[in-house]
Order: sequence, then C-alpha cells, then structure tokens
Amino acid sequence: MYLILIGIIMLSSWWVSNTLKNKFELYSKLHLQNGLSGAEIAEKMLADHGIYDVKVISTPGQLTDHYNPADKTVNLSEAVYNQRNAAAAAVAAHECGHAVQHATAYSWLTLRSQLVPIVSVTASFVQWILLAGILLVNSFPQLLLVGIVIFAATTLFAFITLPVEYDASNRALAWLENKRMLTQEEQAGANDALKWAARTYVVAAVGSLGTLLYYIMIYMGRRE
Repeated sequence: MYLILIGIIMLSSWWVSNTLKNKFELYSKLHLQNGLSGAEIAEKMLADHGIYDVKVISTPGQLTDHYNPADKTVNLSEAVYNQRNAAAAAVAAHECGHAVQHATAYSWLTLRSQLVPIVSVTASFVQWILLAGILLVNSFPQLLLVGIVIFAATTLFAFITLPVEYDASNRALAWLENKRMLTQEEQAGANDALKWAARTYVVAAVGSLGTLLYYIMIYMGRRE
C-alpha cells in the first residue's frame, strides 16, 4: 500500500510540475499591455502597501524567486525581473505578497519563519537517522523514534507553508485586480499560473505526510 501511495504522489508531483512549467511557458508569451517589467510590478506593489524598506533585486537562475525576511529583499529570477509578461507579473506580485505578510506580521509566516532554523539544521542529517533507525529498529527502536520526531517537524513545516503561499497569491491577485494592472486576459493568466504553483506545495506536503506515516508504521510494526 505504501508503494502505491508513493507512486501516486510521485505521479501527481510530476503532473503538477509539468503542468506548471507549461503554464508559465504559455503565460510568458502573454505580454503586458502596461509594459511594466516584473521588477517594476514588484516595486509598485510594495509602494502601494507603504513598504519602502524592502529592495527588489535580481537573482541568478530559474525558479529562484523568493522573499528573504532576514534582509528584506524580494529576489526575482533574471527572467521575472526583466520580462514584461503575465507570468513575470504573477511571480513578482506573489513574492511581494510575502513582503506584505512580513510587514503586517501575518501569523502563519511568523510561525514558518520560526521553524526555518530547525528544519534547515535537521534536513542535513534526518535521513541518516531514519535509515539507521530502520536498520536498528529491533535492537534500538528509540533511534527511529527520534528520527520520526525530527521528520515530523519537516512535515509540519510543509503544511504551515500552504496557508503562507496561498495567502501570498491571494494578496498578489487582489492587488493586481484592484489596481487594474492587467487586462482581463492577463489577470486570468496570472491567476492560473499561481494556482498551479500553489499545487506544488500541496503535493509536497502530502508526500511528506505519507513518508512520515510510513516511518511510523515501521516503528509500530516493530512493537507488534
């Protein structure tokens, strides 16, 4: 049953990721009538929310877009930063949505930020603890239990990420619509792109939960 579950999750992840890639390629060809670049969209959204202490910068690579609360920067990949299309507008506004969350002390973002150091530290060795725990489950079951507790923090982090990402997208889309930044077709494209982007986090969270349950079943099975 676990192998079937993992197979379904992997297939779902591939489907969502592939669809997301196709959506962004499609909306990257939908050029904005307002002529604004992703960077200009981001700067305007920040200004409209009264946020002047956050910098919009370009970062190398693809899909490297993120908001860094530590140094208050909206990091946009080179394509998003420079291009003037619906996909770039959606991503830029979404990342600024995180900046707005930070400025307004959005509770889910605060909780997520508190977990970041824990998850960052444990991510490098939790798999080794779990592997060793499985090998020694009969003689030293406590090790597997420790691994389960650590991995549970990762799963919790994945689920806390969901409201953070969905809320950032909702803020982005609401601002784009209220300020009439996009045409109706462009707005629909931005909405569709962010919808599929959010689904990647759903698949990741479900996958993490499935893996956690697998380790718990191993631990409980040993007790039987």
